[in-house]
Amino acid sequence: MASRAGTVAQPQDLVDITALLDAYYDISPDLGDPGQRVVFGTSGHRGSSLKASFNEKHIVAITQAIVEYRAAQGVTGPLFLAKDTHALSEPAQNSALEVLAANGVQVLIDARHGFTPTPALSHAILTYNRNAGAGAPQADGIVVTPSHNPPGDGGFKYNPPHGGPADSDATGWIANRANELLENGLRGVKRIPLADAQAADTTGKFDFLSSYVDDLPSVLNLDAIRDAGVRIGADPMGGASVDYWGEIAERHHLNLTVVNPTVDPQWAFMTLDWDEKIRMDCSSPSAMASLIQRMTVGADGSTAYDIATGNDADADRHGIVTPDGGLMNPNHYLAVAIDYLYRNRSGWNPASVVGKTLVSSSIIDRVAESLGRKLVEVPVGFKWFVPGLLSGDGAFGGEESAGASFNKLDGSVWTTDKDGILLALLASEITAVTGKSPSQLYKGLTDQFGAPVYARIDAAATREQKSALGRLSPSDVTATELAGEAITAKLTEAPGNGASIGGLKVVTENAWFAARPSGTEDVYKIYAESFKGEEHLKQVQAEAKALVDSVIA
Repeated sequence: MASRAGTVAQPQDLVDITALLDAYYDISPDLGDPGQRVVFGTSGHRGSSLKASFNEKHIVAITQAIVEYRAAQGVTGPLFLAKDTHALSEPAQNSALEVLAANGVQVLIDARHGFTPTPALSHAILTYNRNAGAGAPQADGIVVTPSHNPPGDGGFKYNPPHGGPADSDATGWIANRANELLENGLRGVKRIPLADAQAADTTGKFDFLSSYVDDLPSVLNLDAIRDAGVRIGADPMGGASVDYWGEIAERHHLNLTVVNPTVDPQWAFMTLDWDEKIRMDCSSPSAMASLIQRMTVGADGSTAYDIATGNDADADRHGIVTPDGGLMNPNHYLAVAIDYLYRNRSGWNPASVVGKTLVSSSIIDRVAESLGRKLVEVPVGFKWFVPGLLSGDGAFGGEESAGASFNKLDGSVWTTDKDGILLALLASEITAVTGKSPSQLYKGLTDQFGAPVYARIDAAATREQKSALGRLSPSDVTATELAGEAITAKLTEAPGNGASIGGLKVVTENAWFAARPSGTEDVYKIYAESFKGEEHLKQVQAEAKALVDSVIA
């Protein structure tokens, strides 16, 4: 833990916004450097203009590639275009609009000239396509956000007509075409001046906020929250949800306070993350330190709120703070949410499965079994939950990094992308209906199923070693034991859908670890969990690192 983690950022921690914006327009990527090419990870293309990895040329090339991809797929409806509060998001949105308008694409941007959470974009796409009906032109969208990444970063993500993150076939094609356009000096990119793009007949407005906020009663029991008088403190963390929380309070008459309405592209008000970087990670105790402090129990035993919540910059992630438990581990909250929802959503498909990523806690497996529900374990990436959420066959999908969504009260789809606002409000519904905080309910689950300890560590790895890790097969692992227990499974494919996990998962009766290469750094990540305590977890981690190093050496 770095010495300044959890303390308020100092002037030397702040990005130079002028330099960042100048670099966006002035720096051209060196395509000989893999770090400066277009690369789509699980959440789109990300980078920084100062590192020549997120610049104007990248964005116009990616946008032209998306235009060509959607045309090839027969997508002819409007494209919803949204942005978050990162400094690079507005110029990137403008660059994208110049290309989209030049190509004659109907574009809908925010009617309030504000910021749009990722789940509001997904909700807008799905609502439009449902109302349009079968056979009508379908809508898709682009959201300009690097999610919880530092202020100097930018991100650009495509959501096709299913409303969720594009799959690897789509992103692979888009990235390859964008790099081809860059290599050809942007020949083939159509573009008009911004003023002309804004005035184009094809450019329109859409009220993302009203569409999303007014539909919340279809997915949550807001009456219970209101009637119980749950006191909510919502921290947008300087992100796109800032106006949404105030409107949620007003329109639905909730006892909800927007804890910090400040929007600052430098995020000078933030407390530093574990590595002394500004990062809007609502699952990090260091980044959430100020909100946790607000929930300190007073001398009279009271707290400012019954539930406090945080969201990252595009509000696709959630952080839940309770008076008795502080900031909840995302895995713990997922287990509580699953247990509550499948017991309290009578309108859901009674056969709907529980979806989780393979690096999420195994207490979810035990909760799902107790509910009589099938568990579907998928690789990292929210895209894997899209089909189930659309059909209702998988009414909940969640991942350990504090991202999840679930279906409406009647079992129909709400969003097919992560929804941090939804999961934050669910914590208040749970409190109102059960009379207990989510952390108290988690304690009940551990009394029933055992208390797992969970951690993630990073281990150094070369590019070649990371590539080797991604190509492993179960036969490459000859070990038969892990931390004193027999190995019961060696996985390189997710059991839920047979898709490659891009790494390795090893399972025993009371523990597991998963190792995956980082897409942005020269490390691989080891996720590990044990139901036998901290010391056993440390043994699992040590043996996991030794095992992985031995097979990728």
